Amino acid sequence: MMLQAGMKKNDRKAHILIWIFSAIVFLAVTILDRITLKVELGFNPHIFAALSAGVNSIVSVLLIVGLILVKQKKFVAHKNTMMLTMLLSVLFLVFYIAHHLLTGETKFGDTDHNGSLDELEKTAAGSLRYVYYFIISTHITLAGIVMPFVLYSAYRGLTAEYDKHKKLVRYTFPIWLYVAITGVVVYWMISPYYQAA
Repeated sequence: MMLQAGMKKNDRKAHILIWIFSAIVFLAVTILDRITLKVELGFNPHIFAALSAGVNSIVSVLLIVGLILVKQKKFVAHKNTMMLTMLLSVLFLVFYIAHHLLTGETKFGDTDHNGSLDELEKTAAGSLRYVYYFIISTHITLAGIVMPFVLYSAYRGLTAEYDKHKKLVRYTFPIWLYVAITGVVVYWMISPYYQAA
C-alpha cells in the first residue's frame, strides 16, 4: 500500500521554494569557492573534505538502499531513508563550503602547493590529470543540475504524486548516485595534494 501524502500539494509555492533554494546553494558554492578565510583553527581544515567524502559515501549507500526498499514496496522505510539522504546532503554542503572557505583551491598535481603546475608536476601527474578533470567537471556540472530535480522528486513523493515521482526519479537517481560516488573519487584523487596545516 502506498503512503498517504506527507505534505499538502502547492505547486506554486514548491516551484518558488525549490528554485530559490537551488539558486542560493548554487550562488553560495560558486561565490564562496573563490573566497579563502585566513583563520587559525588549531586543526587541519582538510578534515572537512574527509567529512564530505564520508558523507558522500553514506549517501551513495543510502541511495542504493532506498532503491532496494522501494522495489520491495517498503515505502515507509524508503521514505525515511531518502529523507535521511537529503539531510546528509545538506550536511555535505556545509562541510564542502567550510573546506573551500578555509583552504582555498587545490590543484591536481601541485606537489609544491604554489597554486600552479610546472612542467615537472604536469609530467608527474601524467594522463591521470585528464581523468581527474573529466570526473571533477562532470561531478560539478551534474551536482548543479540535479539539485532541483532531487527537491522536485522529494516534493512529488511527499505529496503522494507517485507517477510524477517515479518519472522524475528515473533520471534523478542515477545522476545523484553518480554525483555522490564521484565526490568520493574526487576526494581520493585530490587529497594527496592537500597542503598540511
